[in-house]
Amino acid sequence: MTTYRVCCFLRRFRAASNEPSEAVRDVFQAYADGGGGGVVGEEALRRLLREVQGETDAGADAAAKEVMAFAAEQRLLKKGGLTAEGFHRWLLSDANAALDPRRGVYQDMGLPLSHYFIYTGHNSYLTGNQLSSGSSERPIVKALHDGVRVIELDLWPNAAKDDVEVLHGRTWTSPVELIKCLAAIKEHAFATSPYPVILTLEDHLTPDLQAKVAKMLKETFGEMLYVSESEQMAEFPSPDELKGKIIISTKAPKEYLQTQSGKEEEAEEQEGVWGEEISDDKTTARQMSEQYSGKSYAAAAEAAGSEEEVGEEAEKKARQGTDNEYRRLIAIQLTRRKHDMEQDLRVDPDKVTRLSLGEKAYEKAIVSHGDHIIRFTQRNLLRIFPRSTRITSSNYNPLMGWRYGVQMVAANMQGHGRKLWLTQGMFRANGGCGYVKKPDVLMNSDPAGGKLFDPSRADLPVKTRLKVTVYMGDGWRFDFRKTHFDRCSPPDFYARVGIAGVAADTRMEQTRVVMDSWIPAWDHEFGEFPLAAPELALLRVEVHESDNHQKDDFGGQTCLPVWELRPGIRSVRLSDHKGQPLRSVKLLMRFEFFPSPDSNSNYMQ
Repeated sequence: MTTYRVCCFLRRFRAASNEPSEAVRDVFQAYADGGGGGVVGEEALRRLLREVQGETDAGADAAAKEVMAFAAEQRLLKKGGLTAEGFHRWLLSDANAALDPRRGVYQDMGLPLSHYFIYTGHNSYLTGNQLSSGSSERPIVKALHDGVRVIELDLWPNAAKDDVEVLHGRTWTSPVELIKCLAAIKEHAFATSPYPVILTLEDHLTPDLQAKVAKMLKETFGEMLYVSESEQMAEFPSPDELKGKIIISTKAPKEYLQTQSGKEEEAEEQEGVWGEEISDDKTTARQMSEQYSGKSYAAAAEAAGSEEEVGEEAEKKARQGTDNEYRRLIAIQLTRRKHDMEQDLRVDPDKVTRLSLGEKAYEKAIVSHGDHIIRFTQRNLLRIFPRSTRITSSNYNPLMGWRYGVQMVAANMQGHGRKLWLTQGMFRANGGCGYVKKPDVLMNSDPAGGKLFDPSRADLPVKTRLKVTVYMGDGWRFDFRKTHFDRCSPPDFYARVGIAGVAADTRMEQTRVVMDSWIPAWDHEFGEFPLAAPELALLRVEVHESDNHQKDDFGGQTCLPVWELRPGIRSVRLSDHKGQPLRSVKLLMRFEFFPSPDSNSNYMQ
């Protein structure tokens, strides 16, 4: 029994049980010897692995041996067969995770950089908010260990104008020396992934300090530094070609202008502690269309802040002298915007470049020039960054970028909440290497019917259907103190499961609340989620503790790429609000894929 003290009384509750939920027991019994109990023999286990877990014949043979070896090690075999407890423990083990832990990098990494979504940070050196927090190399180190491949540094002269510091300019953020950041990048760049790190520099330096930066870059990185053979590339190299390299991306010195702080007109959104719910963007698109009707693109762009704002006096100073060595080290040039959308997104067949758009300007662009963005990003790189009014380091919905092929959707890695969970979920794909190949639908320049993919359509044809069942959860009793969720009783957990993707696929559902249980057994089948773009869909899972008197408590979350989900009954480890895996907390869920009758797609094989 578990007891909780309420004033002068003790409340007693049944002790937590390790037993599987009723639905999971039913699956085991269906394959057990005699059909009514006992153990599951090796042949029956192979059949279960084929019919429930979606294994091929060869895969079922290998998996059955692994399961039996696991059960033998745990002493959970009986009469040569797998016991119910052994079956349940194996289901919850990391070896049976929803994403195959042994899969690693499997996508073609030999295509140009523009063919991949790239894990991108914003103001990577900040330890907290955008206005008054400290600057340090520590957030950069953490980001690299988390798999981030694009690090942003804002370069400013120090007070004496004789050295370079990294800080968020024209704010109260404290600086960190550039050399400390570069040394940290060198040491940790490839700790998690061998694929290239792109260093985006927002440069506010005089030519003599640019020369100093060039010297620092060469002396710190040495052979790790990628230097292009020509100033302009006809096509980007591939991640495979750039393994172990650090790439510099910024404006060419003749275009470098000291930026002026641009203030966006819209106010900071007030979000809940975990961030606002993910919308399907149907309302957002309509609001943006109404908001910008009659307004020029230039007006929105001028409000976007950061890299794009320039002054005539600063331009004259910047053109007085440039450092040729600094220019030579810029492998990916950032194009200076013309504040005309047609020109900004023009595709040059002879060279590739990188463009940077603020969140607000980009929101308008997808309403009026969505197809141009898709075409542009088939060859060129596009980076979008959070608006300057996000002083708390909150984030925008990254899917608004990925839906249109944007490679660099910059996120504040210290801005925890649902938007960052989506980013973390996307880059769990492809072995967590920080590069995820864009789906073919975004790279097709001549699709059937002569039209590009339109992610905003609500009537996209369904490719596949995903049925999700959440059986139970466990582990909170090990990771949290007894009164963490409720002082007077065990927690009352419920789960939320849904899809974040294109507008047509976005949906969220919820289980019932299981009262007074550290091991909730929901056995809830959500039905089918129709997916028009499964290659862009992320499975969202959250657990909360119901509270009648105040805001529900947070019990864990995860976000997983749908296209990598293994069918069958799988363990799903949850993470905390920062995205760090909880030590013990897991859910037991089932994923089943069904082809759509109207689609020729053979999606999950």
